[in-house]
Amino acid sequence: MKAVTTPDQSVCAVIVTYHPSSTIADLVARVLAQVQALVVVDNGSTDDERATLRGASRKLGFHLIENGENLGIAEALNQGVRWAKGSSFSWVVFFDQDSRLTEGFIDQMFAAWKSHPCGERVGSIHCRHIAPDTGSESWIPRTQDGSPVFPMTSGSLMPVWIFDKIGWFASEYFIDVVDWEYAFRTRAAGFLVADSRQAKLLHAPGNPAENIVLGHTFRASHHDSLRRYYITRNCIVFYRKYFRLFPGWIARSAYDEVKKTIVSLIFEQNRTRKFRNLLLGAWDGLSGRMGKREGL
Repeated sequence: MKAVTTPDQSVCAVIVTYHPSSTIADLVARVLAQVQALVVVDNGSTDDERATLRGASRKLGFHLIENGENLGIAEALNQGVRWAKGSSFSWVVFFDQDSRLTEGFIDQMFAAWKSHPCGERVGSIHCRHIAPDTGSESWIPRTQDGSPVFPMTSGSLMPVWIFDKIGWFASEYFIDVVDWEYAFRTRAAGFLVADSRQAKLLHAPGNPAENIVLGHTFRASHHDSLRRYYITRNCIVFYRKYFRLFPGWIARSAYDEVKKTIVSLIFEQNRTRKFRNLLLGAWDGLSGRMGKREGL
């Protein structure tokens, strides 16, 4: 694999918003303090929410892309990367709208890249995700070199050249599993996924809840019924695409997702609709129907 060089450390941050809360202003300010530019891609928020973002854009000096509808997380990320690429930035860093940047985050991410023995082949660098209410780190499986097997997009730093080498985020996934697919595509192309143990991102992991039955603790994610469809469909498509290349990791993920699904159908509300969307997602995943699904 031919080495790729990244001549500078100019960073453009990308934040995708969808009905953002008032905390978005704090995130924007923290991000702008550590990067050279920021593009916010809004995915179909209300008129009032977009007006608030426009005002913040004028005041704080970031670029705003307004989508009149929800185009999905993958396509919104691609829009942000295209803007950064067109503006000649060498790196992009991604954040969810509910994440919170810590002091020195970008410098710590670059320190991990510089210290990597094969830094010229690193296609993405990932941070630690810390729950803001408990201070606990989100557990994820790791490879022998310590890099995350199934990393999250939020808090990831990527050289812009990786998109020239392996393409854009999979917009046909719409939402869910987009980050996993890109990490596996990176590895399948012979590039590397790296890890920073110093960089921390405060990130709320949704609305999980613990249920204790006969001394056993079950953790339910409480994703809504729409997410249940996309998680099921996209996992099936993802597993089918990468099982031959990474059978061990795929088998482990499939086992974990089956357990999570069973827990959700036992302990969560709106189980009938979630089960219906699970079946629909499984059918579409097996038949190859992708993109945004109406009527969920």
